[in-house]
Amino acid sequence: MMKRQDAIRGLGGERAFFKAALFRAAGAAALATVSTVGPAQADMAAGDLDEVTVYATRNPIEAFDYAGQVSVIPKDVIDDFNPSSLADIFDAVPGAAIGGGPRRSGMTPDVRGLSGEGVLILFDGARQSYLSGHDGRFFVDPELVRAVEVVRGPTSALYGSGALGGVIAVRTITAQDFLDEGQRAGVKVSSGYQSVNDEWRMGATGVWRSEDDKVDVVGNFTIRNSGDIELGSGLDLEADDEILSSLLKTTFRPSEEWTLSASWMRYGGNSVDPNNPQGNNPAGPGNENVDRDIDSNTLQGNVNYNPATNLIDANLVGYFTRNTVTEDEIDTTRTVSREVETFGVSLDNRSRFEAGPASLTFTYGGEFYRDEQVGRDNMTADMTRGGVPDATAKFYGAFAQAELSVKGPVGLFTLVPGVRWDRFENDAVGEPSTRDEAVSPKVGATWKPVPQLLVFGNWGQAFRAPSFNEIYADNVHFQIPNLSVPGPLGPFGPPAFVTNFFIPNPDLVPEESETWEVGAGVDFENILFDGDSFMAKGSYYQSDVTNLIDLEVNIPFTCFLTPDQLFPGAPPCGSGEAFGNYSRNVNVTNAELDGVEVEAQYDSAYFWLRGNFATIDGRDVANDDYVGVLSPDMIFLDGGLKFFSGDLRLGARVSIASDFNKVNDPANARDGYTVGDVYAVWQPMSGKLKGLRVDLGADNVTDADYDVVAAGVSQPGRNFKATVSWRQGF
Repeated sequence: MMKRQDAIRGLGGERAFFKAALFRAAGAAALATVSTVGPAQADMAAGDLDEVTVYATRNPIEAFDYAGQVSVIPKDVIDDFNPSSLADIFDAVPGAAIGGGPRRSGMTPDVRGLSGEGVLILFDGARQSYLSGHDGRFFVDPELVRAVEVVRGPTSALYGSGALGGVIAVRTITAQDFLDEGQRAGVKVSSGYQSVNDEWRMGATGVWRSEDDKVDVVGNFTIRNSGDIELGSGLDLEADDEILSSLLKTTFRPSEEWTLSASWMRYGGNSVDPNNPQGNNPAGPGNENVDRDIDSNTLQGNVNYNPATNLIDANLVGYFTRNTVTEDEIDTTRTVSREVETFGVSLDNRSRFEAGPASLTFTYGGEFYRDEQVGRDNMTADMTRGGVPDATAKFYGAFAQAELSVKGPVGLFTLVPGVRWDRFENDAVGEPSTRDEAVSPKVGATWKPVPQLLVFGNWGQAFRAPSFNEIYADNVHFQIPNLSVPGPLGPFGPPAFVTNFFIPNPDLVPEESETWEVGAGVDFENILFDGDSFMAKGSYYQSDVTNLIDLEVNIPFTCFLTPDQLFPGAPPCGSGEAFGNYSRNVNVTNAELDGVEVEAQYDSAYFWLRGNFATIDGRDVANDDYVGVLSPDMIFLDGGLKFFSGDLRLGARVSIASDFNKVNDPANARDGYTVGDVYAVWQPMSGKLKGLRVDLGADNVTDADYDVVAAGVSQPGRNFKATVSWRQGF
């Protein structure tokens, strides 16, 4: 008997000055992924579309001008959400969501219907390769984050394996975020509370900058302590956890040509929750309560060399990450762990040319990274852990991209072709090695007939290599009762059990996609008031995804028959592959995913309004079944009023979801919902109280009971939130 999983696991003048300042600052650190914008500039940010992205093309450009869809959520918008985790801000991103349920330890992202290995996560450019069937992937506290970029669509032409659905890139805080011109040191302290899980948090940040501006340092630590989550259904979801996060980052500029930086970021989490923390899974037999310890460390070094020539703007980046999750079963002596280490290095350069009305930026480079995993289980004879093979993966990549812009009588044309070659290898002790290669081309184009109108399109191919977890899965998967024979104590005692084992599959091939996308956008200024702005951008995309990897579970049907139901010649029920009782990952499905995404925002000195819309559909090409991590049609709105020159802001957010019927099993259908939040921010920009910020709000003000499809559980109920922070520069 085969059980097929439906969810694809693989599956005027001031504004111009502001933009120019952003580009100058971001250009010095494009690959380092830290654009250096001071606090006064950051406060002017209006939203997603006029922010600078450094990941969409590996060069700083406005998100609006990108030949595709990218959202940049800046620090001021993140702070307005007053988030407990990064999942809280993803309503602001069309086509992307965080699934797995409300527990921090189980949150996983999906982008355009793909999740797991199909979404690449970067922290300041460092790959986060930790992947587990039921554990989360976002080991970072929102207090450390200055911006989140979500590049939607295939991006393997720049980043290689894993970017089928897109890239989620986190940029952490810098010293410049806390210091005004002329200031040499600064501090920020904050404390907050939210009622839905009785969460308290405290944080402190310290920054220092030398008199000659050549050296700066920023350090932060944040503590969170929370309890069970009160759901909109009226039930409580067990989720006690304690989080301690820290960041230390320094930058050294010995000359105008050289910039060197280094950072260390740590996330330490301890929680008491079920072994599988996703959805509404309760603790019990087979899903025991565990004391879960998360230890995540990311170390990174970066060197930028940008001399007074257009031919050289080079970056060398090296990083090391170690993510360890240990689960100690509370009611037994069993302890299991998974540790994933990643070492990576990349080198690239930008050469710029200009000739009359044409300009060209040529970006090229190479990358190497290595993942190593170790799984441990103290209850097995050899201490290895089932489904967590001891294995390594190596990736070698080289890429090139050209950004050609030509201004003519009918507007500005930009063409961005790119291609990347990757080679990847997997090895495990006692198992055959695997080797493969992939070439990922992409081309994007934009046309601006007038500065206020953008038309764009792109086509690209992407891939994600089979992971060592999928290739080398081994050992015990689960046990089931064998009803076909009497139990060890006779027909009236408990049944005998048989074991389903993982078996390796070295014949897996990469998942691949081919995507095309078309869209348009508008950008207006000085519409209702001097200095106001309106931007909107939307697109339609279609992706053909082949060789999707899924878990195939085989169980002999006779295991479910009693002795009197057996017939002559029926295959026996037993353990392992010899009896057909095994699980393995296989390439099973070709899918077609398509959708529409729209973002819009208006900002003025008096009020703001931003919003987005997204819809997605996914079908199995062979049988027209629904596939992918699908979601209902979604509308998100965030707007409010500004008082006292912006010192006081009153806002509200609304999320609207349609009924969800894109299911193969009617039991998985979900009703639509409307959820509203209200919030207030008081942040004096001058006077004796400058530096003080007070955030008050309530999420899910109606205490609605609703399910987010990818979460599998009722969402948190009414949640009152309050945060007070104070920042001072010297």
